[in-house]
Amino acid sequence: MLRKYLRTGLTLILAILSVSAFSQPQDKSKRPSPPGTAEVTLNGKKITIDYSRPSLKGRKLGQELAPYGQVWRTGANEATTLTTEIDLEIGGVKVPAGKYTLYTLPAAGDWKLIINKQTGQWGTKYNQAQDLARIDMKQTPLSQTVEQFTIVFEKKSPALATLNLDWENTRVWVEVKAQ
Repeated sequence: MLRKYLRTGLTLILAILSVSAFSQPQDKSKRPSPPGTAEVTLNGKKITIDYSRPSLKGRKLGQELAPYGQVWRTGANEATTLTTEIDLEIGGVKVPAGKYTLYTLPAAGDWKLIINKQTGQWGTKYNQAQDLARIDMKQTPLSQTVEQFTIVFEKKSPALATLNLDWENTRVWVEVKAQ
C-alpha cells in the first residue's frame, strides 16, 4: 500500500515538473535561428523590425532557402514584424503608422517586399488578401558572404534610411522615408 502511494506521488511530482518546464518561456536566443532586431529613428519616431535569423549552413539562397518565385517569411520562426510610430513611404508606397508583417518575394533579380496587415501569426501563415503593398526592392551583390540572414536600417538623413536585407552574397534594399 505504501509503495502504491509512493509511486502515485512520484508520478504526480513528475507530471507537475513536466508541465512547469513546458510553461516556462523559451529562451529564443538558443534557437537555431535566433531573434534579431533592426531599428531606426526617423523624425524622432522609432521604426522596428523583429525577425529570426536563419543561417545558410551550406544551403543556397533562392533554392533551399528563400526559393525564387515563392513568398518567403523573411526570416524564420514567428512572422517578421514591422512596427512604425510614424507614417512612412517605403519604395514610393505610403505605409500608415502601425504594426505589419513583412514577407518577401525573392527572385534572381530584384525582389519584392510584401507589407501585410495580418499580425501575430506564425511566419508561414501568409494571407495574400491582407497585403497592404508589394514594393520593388533593388538588388546589389555583396563582396563577402553573409552566413546569417541580417536586416539592418542604414540611416541617410533625419527622415531617410535604406532597409537592407543581407544574405549569402546578396543585398536587397529599399528606401524608407518618414512622412
